[in-house]
Amino acid sequence: MMPQLEGLLQALNAGLLLGAHYGLMCVGLSLIFGVMRVINFAHGDFMMVGMYAAFHLFALLGLGALFGSEAGPFIAALLAGPVLFVLGYVAQRFLLSRVTGTRVGSLEGEGHYAQLILTLGLSLILQSGGQILFGSVPVSIPSDISSEAWEIDLADGALVLFINQARAWGAAIAAALVILLVLVITRSRLGKSLRAAADNVQAALYMGIDVDRAHRITFGLGVGITAVAGGLLASSYPFTPYVGLEYVIIMYAGVVLGGLGSTVGAFWGGLLIGVIQQCSALLLPTQLQNTAIFVVFLLVVFLRPQGLLGRVSERT
Repeated sequence: MMPQLEGLLQALNAGLLLGAHYGLMCVGLSLIFGVMRVINFAHGDFMMVGMYAAFHLFALLGLGALFGSEAGPFIAALLAGPVLFVLGYVAQRFLLSRVTGTRVGSLEGEGHYAQLILTLGLSLILQSGGQILFGSVPVSIPSDISSEAWEIDLADGALVLFINQARAWGAAIAAALVILLVLVITRSRLGKSLRAAADNVQAALYMGIDVDRAHRITFGLGVGITAVAGGLLASSYPFTPYVGLEYVIIMYAGVVLGGLGSTVGAFWGGLLIGVIQQCSALLLPTQLQNTAIFVVFLLVVFLRPQGLLGRVSERT
């Protein structure tokens, strides 16, 4: 009985730590959809660019020498956020702005068809560009604590829980960033303008809010947050230019599970996916872990279509 309990607790622990990283990814995607109503197929590939940005910032700035291999990878991940914010801001300004915001009124389907094609094309460009620039050899940010764990004795040696140090610190940073983002959205003037732009574009314009600027900031924030999540994973998981494909489905599943447009719900959705993925490994082979995720996904959609924390009429 004790080995089974230890395995379950270890799976729950690993699922929560990994799920916090997933949750941060989902929050970035949810922010973009909640404000802009854009289904961003390139979101996973922006995360991939963030992972490479963290990898190269770690090497170019000598963060390992400055902060050590323990803290250096996390500093690199946080620095990748502003880099991807700028990239996302520019991408929205010169590409997505053509099919979003105040310009979509004359487009068929409110521009959604054009948005899908544009973000899919952007995804292919980022993947191919990453292949050309970075190659196909898997890389990761070197970190001493990625293979170290804290041991917690729960029953005088009969039940020991191992907590991976790199994932634990990454999960703590992810949770802190989500709390900070929620405070910005709910308490700051910027957050109020973003919510106003999400609720009613015309009313926001009448109130003097620059909706197009709000959309640029939103897209930059969304991809920047997801880039940090990717950077936090970059010391634990090797990655290639096609790593975005592995996570984009998880991101969308987490956003829908949590409730479309709900920032906190997206984080809980990602957390739930991490737990399901790790716990399913106790019963299913690795190849069927994603199957377990989508079984739960379908059950939630069937029983509660608006998601765990979403409301039927919720806009943001």
